[in-house]
Amino acid sequence: MRTPQVVVVMGVAGTGKTTIGPLLAARLGVPYAEGDDFHPQANIDRMSAGIPLRDTDRWPWLEAIGHWAHDRAGLGGVVSSSALKRSYRDRLRAVAPGIVFLHLTGDRRLIEERMSRRQGHFMPTALLDSQFATLQPLEPDEPGVAVDVAGGPQEITERAVRALDALSAASA
Repeated sequence: MRTPQVVVVMGVAGTGKTTIGPLLAARLGVPYAEGDDFHPQANIDRMSAGIPLRDTDRWPWLEAIGHWAHDRAGLGGVVSSSALKRSYRDRLRAVAPGIVFLHLTGDRRLIEERMSRRQGHFMPTALLDSQFATLQPLEPDEPGVAVDVAGGPQEITERAVRALDALSAASA
Protein backbone atom coordinates (compact mmCIF):
# COMPACT_ATOMS: atom_id res chain seq x y z
CA MET A 1 0.00 0.00 0.00
CA ARG A 2 1.32 3.43 -0.96
CA THR A 3 1.84 6.16 1.62
CA PRO A 4 -0.90 8.78 1.22
CA GLN A 5 0.29 11.90 -0.59
CA VAL A 6 0.04 15.47 0.57
CA VAL A 7 -1.27 17.37 -2.44
CA VAL A 8 -1.09 21.12 -2.94
CA VAL A 9 -3.87 22.21 -5.30
CA MET A 10 -2.41 25.21 -7.11
CA GLY A 11 -3.33 27.68 -9.85
CA VAL A 12 -4.52 31.18 -10.48
CA ALA A 13 -7.60 32.54 -8.71
CA GLY A 14 -10.82 31.16 -10.12
CA THR A 15 -9.50 27.77 -11.27
CA GLY A 16 -11.52 25.99 -8.59
CA LYS A 17 -8.95 25.21 -5.91
CA THR A 18 -11.56 25.63 -3.18
CA THR A 19 -14.06 23.45 -5.06
CA ILE A 20 -11.73 20.71 -6.32
CA GLY A 21 -9.58 20.54 -3.17
CA PRO A 22 -12.32 19.24 -0.85
CA LEU A 23 -13.65 16.89 -3.55
CA LEU A 24 -10.17 15.48 -4.08
CA ALA A 25 -9.59 15.14 -0.34
CA ALA A 26 -12.89 13.28 0.06
CA ARG A 27 -12.01 11.01 -2.85
CA LEU A 28 -8.58 10.26 -1.31
CA GLY A 29 -9.99 9.92 2.22
CA VAL A 30 -7.74 12.62 3.68
CA PRO A 31 -8.36 16.02 5.29
CA TYR A 32 -8.57 19.26 3.32
CA ALA A 33 -7.18 22.63 4.40
CA GLU A 34 -8.24 25.86 2.69
CA GLY A 35 -5.08 27.79 1.85
CA ASP A 36 -6.82 31.15 2.17
CA ASP A 37 -7.36 30.41 5.87
CA PHE A 38 -3.58 30.60 6.38
CA HIS A 39 -3.40 34.23 5.17
CA PRO A 40 -2.86 36.90 7.79
CA GLN A 41 -5.58 39.56 7.82
CA ALA A 42 -3.21 42.10 6.25
CA ASN A 43 -2.97 39.93 3.12
CA ILE A 44 -6.75 39.60 2.88
CA ASP A 45 -7.10 43.37 3.29
CA ARG A 46 -4.60 44.00 0.46
CA MET A 47 -6.28 41.59 -1.93
CA SER A 48 -9.76 42.87 -1.02
CA ALA A 49 -8.56 46.34 -2.00
CA GLY A 50 -7.36 45.01 -5.36
CA ILE A 51 -3.68 45.24 -4.40
CA PRO A 52 -1.55 42.25 -5.43
CA LEU A 53 0.51 40.64 -2.70
CA ARG A 54 4.27 41.11 -2.67
CA ASP A 55 6.56 38.16 -2.13
CA THR A 56 7.31 39.42 1.37
CA ASP A 57 3.56 39.23 2.09
CA ARG A 58 3.47 35.63 0.91
CA TRP A 59 6.39 34.12 2.86
CA PRO A 60 4.59 33.71 6.23
CA TRP A 61 1.52 32.37 4.42
CA LEU A 62 3.57 29.81 2.49
CA GLU A 63 5.44 28.81 5.66
CA ALA A 64 2.12 28.17 7.46
CA ILE A 65 0.83 26.03 4.57
CA GLY A 66 4.14 24.18 4.45
CA HIS A 67 3.96 23.39 8.16
CA TRP A 68 0.44 22.01 7.77
CA ALA A 69 1.64 19.84 4.87
CA HIS A 70 4.71 18.72 6.84
CA ASP A 71 2.52 17.65 9.75
CA ARG A 72 0.44 15.54 7.31
CA ALA A 73 3.48 13.70 5.87
CA GLY A 74 2.75 9.97 5.79
CA LEU A 75 -0.90 10.63 6.61
CA GLY A 76 -1.98 12.43 3.45
CA GLY A 77 -3.87 15.64 2.96
CA VAL A 78 -4.95 18.21 0.42
CA VAL A 79 -4.33 21.94 0.78
CA SER A 80 -4.95 24.78 -1.63
CA SER A 81 -2.39 27.45 -2.45
CA SER A 82 -1.98 29.51 -5.58
CA ALA A 83 1.77 28.60 -5.55
CA LEU A 84 2.13 30.61 -8.75
CA LYS A 85 5.93 30.98 -8.76
CA ARG A 86 8.60 28.33 -8.65
CA SER A 87 10.12 30.13 -5.65
CA TYR A 88 6.81 29.73 -3.76
CA ARG A 89 6.71 26.02 -4.51
CA ASP A 90 10.36 25.70 -3.51
CA ARG A 91 9.49 27.38 -0.20
CA LEU A 92 6.65 24.93 0.35
CA ARG A 93 8.89 21.95 -0.50
CA ALA A 94 11.62 23.24 1.83
CA VAL A 95 9.17 22.87 4.72
CA ALA A 96 7.33 19.79 3.39
CA PRO A 97 9.67 17.92 1.02
CA GLY A 98 7.25 15.13 0.05
CA ILE A 99 4.41 17.25 -1.30
CA VAL A 100 3.10 16.98 -4.84
CA PHE A 101 1.34 19.68 -6.83
CA LEU A 102 -1.93 19.52 -8.70
CA HIS A 103 -1.88 22.51 -11.05
CA LEU A 104 -5.40 23.46 -12.12
CA THR A 105 -5.09 25.10 -15.53
CA GLY A 106 -7.57 26.59 -17.94
CA ASP A 107 -8.61 29.16 -20.46
CA ARG A 108 -8.47 32.71 -19.09
CA ARG A 109 -11.98 33.55 -20.33
CA LEU A 110 -13.47 30.51 -18.60
CA ILE A 111 -11.68 31.34 -15.35
CA GLU A 112 -12.76 35.00 -15.46
CA GLU A 113 -16.36 33.99 -16.10
CA ARG A 114 -16.29 31.62 -13.12
CA MET A 115 -14.71 34.30 -10.93
CA SER A 116 -17.41 36.80 -11.86
CA ARG A 117 -20.07 34.40 -10.50
CA ARG A 118 -18.37 33.94 -7.11
CA GLN A 119 -20.06 35.51 -4.14
CA GLY A 120 -18.32 36.73 -1.00
CA HIS A 121 -14.72 36.05 -2.06
CA PHE A 122 -12.04 38.64 -1.34
CA MET A 123 -10.14 38.18 -4.63
CA PRO A 124 -11.51 40.56 -7.27
CA THR A 125 -11.54 39.65 -10.98
CA ALA A 126 -9.30 42.70 -11.56
CA LEU A 127 -6.34 40.79 -10.10
CA LEU A 128 -6.64 37.91 -12.58
CA ASP A 129 -4.24 39.54 -15.06
CA SER A 130 -1.57 39.87 -12.36
CA GLN A 131 -2.10 36.22 -11.42
CA PHE A 132 -1.54 35.05 -15.01
CA ALA A 133 1.48 37.37 -15.34
CA THR A 134 3.00 35.85 -12.20
CA LEU A 135 2.21 32.22 -13.03
CA GLN A 136 5.20 29.96 -13.64
CA PRO A 137 3.85 26.53 -14.63
CA LEU A 138 5.30 23.41 -13.05
CA GLU A 139 8.71 22.53 -14.40
CA PRO A 140 9.68 18.94 -15.32
CA ASP A 141 11.73 18.51 -12.13
CA GLU A 142 8.80 19.51 -9.88
CA PRO A 143 6.64 16.69 -8.51
CA GLY A 144 3.18 17.30 -9.83
CA VAL A 145 0.60 17.19 -12.59
CA ALA A 146 -1.47 19.72 -14.52
CA VAL A 147 -5.20 19.19 -15.00
CA ASP A 148 -7.50 21.30 -17.17
CA VAL A 149 -10.49 22.86 -15.40
CA ALA A 150 -12.92 22.59 -18.30
CA GLY A 151 -16.03 20.66 -17.30
CA GLY A 152 -17.78 20.11 -14.02
CA PRO A 153 -16.21 19.63 -10.59
CA GLN A 154 -16.68 15.84 -10.52
CA GLU A 155 -15.11 15.47 -13.99
CA ILE A 156 -12.13 17.65 -13.00
CA THR A 157 -11.70 15.70 -9.76
CA GLU A 158 -11.70 12.39 -11.66
CA ARG A 159 -9.02 13.71 -14.04
CA ALA A 160 -7.00 14.84 -11.03
CA VAL A 161 -7.24 11.44 -9.30
CA ARG A 162 -6.14 9.64 -12.48
CA ALA A 163 -3.23 12.05 -13.03
CA LEU A 164 -2.06 11.76 -9.41
CA ASP A 165 -2.35 7.95 -9.55
CA ALA A 166 -0.23 7.91 -12.71
CA LEU A 167 2.35 10.20 -11.08
CA SER A 168 2.47 8.02 -7.97
CA ALA A 169 2.82 4.85 -10.04
CA ALA A 170 5.62 6.40 -12.11
CA SER A 171 7.58 7.36 -9.00
CA ALA A 172 7.08 4.00 -7.26
